[in-house]
Amino acid sequence: MKTIIIAGGSGFLGKVLEDYFVQKGYSVKILTRKPKKENDIYWNAKDIGKWVDVLEHADALINLTGKSVDCRYTEKNKKLIYDSRIDSTHVLGLAINLCKNPPKVWINSSTATIYKHSLHKEMTEENGEIGNDFSMNIAKSWEKTFFSVINPNTRKIALRTSIVLGKNGGALVPLKRLTKFGLGGKQGNGNQKVSWIHEFDFASAVEFILNTETLQGKFNLSVPHPTTNSILMKSLRKILKVPFGLSHPKPILEFGAKLIGTETELVLKSRNVIPKRLIDNGFKFKHLKIENAIHDLLTN
Repeated sequence: MKTIIIAGGSGFLGKVLEDYFVQKGYSVKILTRKPKKENDIYWNAKDIGKWVDVLEHADALINLTGKSVDCRYTEKNKKLIYDSRIDSTHVLGLAINLCKNPPKVWINSSTATIYKHSLHKEMTEENGEIGNDFSMNIAKSWEKTFFSVINPNTRKIALRTSIVLGKNGGALVPLKRLTKFGLGGKQGNGNQKVSWIHEFDFASAVEFILNTETLQGKFNLSVPHPTTNSILMKSLRKILKVPFGLSHPKPILEFGAKLIGTETELVLKSRNVIPKRLIDNGFKFKHLKIENAIHDLLTN
């Protein structure tokens, strides 16, 4: 039985991976600040502790730790977003080097937001343009910390994950709510690209990378053909049988974002991300079309 350790695994993506790997017969342990289940192990995500012992002989370490970016970018929140990612990544790198038998592979979260806003240029791992703003700089620092720690006996992968669509978390939950209230129109001009991946394909891609021992470095996790915000919202209305949806011009979005404590970047940035390395290495997606993916998640 293979053992997988998921750091910061108590959130939406951690639950997706835990459920997926347990069903596949893996042993899964979760590093969390608030242990609740039998397989939960306490850590504070910044200091070496007894939790290091669980890394011995592990087949894989997956790090998902980091404060959600679904918040206002106040100076306090910016610091929490930065520190939670950098501290946890740094201490995991140190912990691996304390092991006599370290994890065979370390998969660390990154984000597809590392790439610039793009309506037309496709952002692959090799040719994607990385810019200079708060979100992109967080991603750059995150990856720099990850790859700067030398772990000679552990293969390392950074996951530049796009928007993960799931039944019980992620972007689909608030979008479904908006649509049901008749507010499911396009956001901004609706032309912005939306790079997304179904929760099953997200977990399946992680397993594919984990078990393909020749793979290392940076991987985009998204479907090969991004949709647009307009088509995404139209698909939601169709699946939920809601005949209309009020659109949200940028000024209205900015006002609403302040009210609910988030940033418009989450819906207005055009993410045109292509998973070239997954495709080139033979990964097969199950859910490629946005309408089919939403139908699967909301009706099954």
